Amino acid sequence: MYRLLDRLFGLGVNRSTVRKELLAGAISYFTIVYIVAINSTILADAGIPVEAGIIATILASFAGCLIMGFGANVPILLVPGMGINALFAYTLVHSMGLTWQEALAAVAVSGVLFAIVAFTSLSDMLIRAIPNSLKEAITVGIGLFLTFIGLQKGGIVVASERTFVTLGDIGSPEVLLTLATLLITLLLFIRNVPGGFLISVLLGTLLAGIFGQLHADNAGVSHFSIASYTHVFGHLSFGNMTSVTFWIAGFSMALVMVFESIGLIHGHLQMANQPAKFSRAMRASSISVITSGLFGTSPTVPAVESAAGITAGGKTGLTVVTTGILFLASLMFIPWIKLIPGSAIAPILIIIGGLMIQSVKNIDLQDFSEGFPAFLVIALIPLTYSIVDGMAFGFIVYPFMKIVLGRAKEVSIPLYCIAALFLMNFILHALG
Repeated sequence: MYRLLDRLFGLGVNRSTVRKELLAGAISYFTIVYIVAINSTILADAGIPVEAGIIATILASFAGCLIMGFGANVPILLVPGMGINALFAYTLVHSMGLTWQEALAAVAVSGVLFAIVAFTSLSDMLIRAIPNSLKEAITVGIGLFLTFIGLQKGGIVVASERTFVTLGDIGSPEVLLTLATLLITLLLFIRNVPGGFLISVLLGTLLAGIFGQLHADNAGVSHFSIASYTHVFGHLSFGNMTSVTFWIAGFSMALVMVFESIGLIHGHLQMANQPAKFSRAMRASSISVITSGLFGTSPTVPAVESAAGITAGGKTGLTVVTTGILFLASLMFIPWIKLIPGSAIAPILIIIGGLMIQSVKNIDLQDFSEGFPAFLVIALIPLTYSIVDGMAFGFIVYPFMKIVLGRAKEVSIPLYCIAALFLMNFILHALG
């Protein structure tokens, strides 16, 4: 067995062992498995049944980890990502009006676009074309958006006819449980407790149960049926493929994934001392996205939590293959995953949002032509409840300001094309 694994993953060459890789894979699993509950909750907001969303998340994570493990032989997890799942549910479906079936087709198309970039020199071209200020602003804007969603799911922020949003009922059981779980999550996170997010979800669910706030269908708790998933798996709809809206959706997801993947893969490979495998990892990531649409979930992305497995000694693809197998075993726990309430999920969204806004320090706010377009992206992503619309304003205003200031040469041709595409989308919506 060792010889087979050594031949597949090069354990000897990478100075690793089966035991070390399996342990790193297990640690990675317990660090990232919380995504099953959170992603399925967000998919449910797009109209995909919770149970089907859980199965889709598990299978996409299983496939993504195997693709990365065998395809690139690096310890980088591929799971449905935070931020991009919000883009899928709240922008593509709620704001842009796609059905979840059409959104899944857009996911597959975005994977193809991503693959074209990953398998050619276009990745280098895009890196140079998009200014750093806009790249960082997208991360910050998505972070604020996730925080807003978390505050809503926890009842801390609610809708208001007079002020649009307002503070929720602080004395309600839902809000009190959210705040209590947030404190627990913060404590675990600050103390760097392994699997802290998973522990906080379990404790948050336990607290909700103690105070009678679990409202799952008892019949669903005792068993689960694969039937709901059969109506999601492979149900991509390309009926709206000729519309500009569909291609804006696919292009926007591809854009976000390319930049997110470039940054995360580069960082993780530096940690693992394997920078030479960057291209292989990017290609594996793009292929995984295509399968995400087939499985019925938002796109998979390289997970930040990959760092946990790398820190634990994971050096090869065996680490993530182990994590993928453990994800598949999670199918046995679906009835319990369905019990998890919003008050247990909201704190994680809030904290992840807080981590993402740290990218604001990388934006040159002293140069108004850089800072103001970035500000529009950051402000309008949460305020329009749309990642694409927020991005569009920044990408349109950026070249406009450069032209007015006589600095048009600072804008690349691809960026002008992207800005024109976003502007065309706004015009078509206004005329329609």
